[in-house]
Amino acid sequence: MRNRSVTYLPEVTFHALADPTRRAVLDLLRRGAQPAGQIAKAFPISRPAISKHLRQLRKARLVVESRSGRHRVYQLNAEPLKAVESWLEPYRQFWQMNLTNLKSFVEQEYARELGDVSSKGPRNPK
Repeated sequence: MRNRSVTYLPEVTFHALADPTRRAVLDLLRRGAQPAGQIAKAFPISRPAISKHLRQLRKARLVVESRSGRHRVYQLNAEPLKAVESWLEPYRQFWQMNLTNLKSFVEQEYARELGDVSSKGPRNPK
């Protein structure tokens, strides 16, 4: 049996997320479904360029396309993002642990330095 999260993690998903315009399209679609023309108006690039970005997002299953009359309406599909998040979780834990260790080290060094300064007493400038 195939692991469902692996199904959503092909290179095409990461390729789609790597482009800043495609990430901006996803951010736009977080507010709700929008027709392709409305999406295109939000960007300073041509409609054909936006169409290519939407095609990549569809290919990665990050958006779902439906038709409403003559309009193509796009909606965010968060399922692949959940798989990416679960793939990233061990790395998040790794960095959190390292940052916690760094914080402890810095606090110990600071306390040690404060202890060294206070044990020497006040300085008498000459």
